[in-house]
Amino acid sequence: MMEQENKAYYNQIYNHPIFSGASAAEFGAFMEDCTLKKYEKTERVLHSQSPREGLLLILEGVTEVYVAFHETNKNHEVLEVLETGEIIGFSSLADFLGEPSHYDYPYTVEVRAVEDAVCLHIPYSVMEARWTQEEVRDYVLRQISVRLRDIYASLAEQVHLANQWGETDPFIQRVQDFMNTPAVKAAVDTPIAEVAARMVEESASSVIVENEQKHLAGIITEKDLVQRVVAAEKDGKSTAGEIMSKNPYIITRQAYYYEAMSSFLMNGVKHLPVTEEDDHRKIVGMITLSDLLKKKNRGTFDILQEIEASDEKTLSSVKNAIYDVLANLIHDEIPTLHTLEIVMKLYDRLVRHCVELALENVKRKHGEPPAAFAFFLMGSGGRAEQFILTDQDHFLVYGDPANEKDKEKIETYFRALGNEIVYWLERAGYKRCDGNMMASESNWRGTISHWRDRLRTWGLRATNENILLGHNFLAFRYLYGKLTLKDDFVRMVRAQIEKSKIFLFRAAEQEKNNPVPILDHPIRALFRVERQGIDIKKHALFPFHHSLQILSATHGIFGESPLQMIAALKDKSVLSEKTADELRFAYQVVLKVRVEQSWNRYMRGEGNSSEIKFTQMKSRDKEELMAALKSIRSLQTQTVNSFGMM
Repeated sequence: MMEQENKAYYNQIYNHPIFSGASAAEFGAFMEDCTLKKYEKTERVLHSQSPREGLLLILEGVTEVYVAFHETNKNHEVLEVLETGEIIGFSSLADFLGEPSHYDYPYTVEVRAVEDAVCLHIPYSVMEARWTQEEVRDYVLRQISVRLRDIYASLAEQVHLANQWGETDPFIQRVQDFMNTPAVKAAVDTPIAEVAARMVEESASSVIVENEQKHLAGIITEKDLVQRVVAAEKDGKSTAGEIMSKNPYIITRQAYYYEAMSSFLMNGVKHLPVTEEDDHRKIVGMITLSDLLKKKNRGTFDILQEIEASDEKTLSSVKNAIYDVLANLIHDEIPTLHTLEIVMKLYDRLVRHCVELALENVKRKHGEPPAAFAFFLMGSGGRAEQFILTDQDHFLVYGDPANEKDKEKIETYFRALGNEIVYWLERAGYKRCDGNMMASESNWRGTISHWRDRLRTWGLRATNENILLGHNFLAFRYLYGKLTLKDDFVRMVRAQIEKSKIFLFRAAEQEKNNPVPILDHPIRALFRVERQGIDIKKHALFPFHHSLQILSATHGIFGESPLQMIAALKDKSVLSEKTADELRFAYQVVLKVRVEQSWNRYMRGEGNSSEIKFTQMKSRDKEELMAALKSIRSLQTQTVNSFGMM
């Protein structure tokens, strides 16, 4: 194998850990079985379905391992880059070791040369002979461990980025998984009156128009009917071909969710005919923007880019973009909890961006952070139920100084960071908190030791004011910073609350003294006093959150959203499955009323208020609100009873 022109690689191979220690005779025998292979730039080293019959040692050049998409025009996805001295084919060692494969097509990746490369093919027969050497097994184990670590890190980063862009499982959600089929169709010569009747009959918001060959000719939407028939005062004898929008945007059935969402957002349409992959004239279904939003999160790529690129001049414009998303979600009647999930992802990105801008400014003057820190939201942001920008509610936690001389330096740094965060959030549209519950205030930032002292004070002096502060605090949610510090902080809170049962007792006592009103028929009969409305925050949301927080804190649950608290309490058998379902429904109902009423006030230019007028509610909404209040009252009662108060 080792011809004269290849002698240059002799020492490189001989000194490699796989062959190191072999005698000259053994090495010569091994080389008789090995093969030197050369690859030009971009040439495939391994195909996805080619059988693996050994390992490849890279002697020169660079290669990349990737997932190829031969059936589409997509770019391949690179998994890892391998350089001189590294091994190709470790994933096939399971076959060498005799482990059975559970897949029909075990070889799903390909390898190609990034530049001209030379590789040594080492067959399994040689590996079997060398496997008896402990140093060889140790080398292979170390290499596989490093590669596995790197690949997991890369995969985690890709999944994290995919989730940030509004898509949690981009590799499995296809258009065909959520399209409407069969699509409602009409011929080009169909009278428009018949088309409209068919849309009503099928509850469809669009109709596909086909030509004589049954190929796509155009599309008619509800908007087309209004603009081109009703507004134009045309009679119903006009044909589909006269009214339709020609050459509509399309999507193939194999396209991914985020591709469809991108098409909606980039092209400004709300309907996409779905075609076969190999024949774009053949329509197999229809998807709408509303369908996509009901199925998954809204992939607001443009807004995310706007957030990430925003600076001091443009930061204030992000709010309007998020409000546009909110308006569309409300208009399309997307379930409220799902709407908040989508919008909160955008707000969280906005707040993180503000923290990063603040940190950049502080670094320019004070350098890198002198201690680990974590940033938490409270209030509606902490509960993940913010829909309109409110005032700021947040705090900072940072590590304890290693010695006394570092104490002032750390406090100076995080005082500056707290002030910067408040500044940038204000630029983004968040008002300063009237109660000064912000990281710029000394009471709302500090080391874990400082926070422990504050919690102890609240526990020892469980005044109404401290209980109010405590409730706001217990709505905390981690958003940015060192995760290990966040975990340490949550453990401290859990331990301190365990020692401060009097605080929870007093908080439960307040709930007992302020029961949730029950709305009986007629709807305005409230404690035998005629009322025209109800304060949805005071009479529903606050009792719900306070009771849930007290019950959760009693069972060691902290730093979670309301829905996560309900799930955790169910897992601990504190709540039955039936009760958990009723509370989720109640939360959805109350938030729906709150969001819709507040949004309507905002659109009318009225001041913010949580007062809900019954005259502005539909009968069904009133009935649901009555049921929701009963469920929240039951939660409140269970919380009070858990402290022995009847």
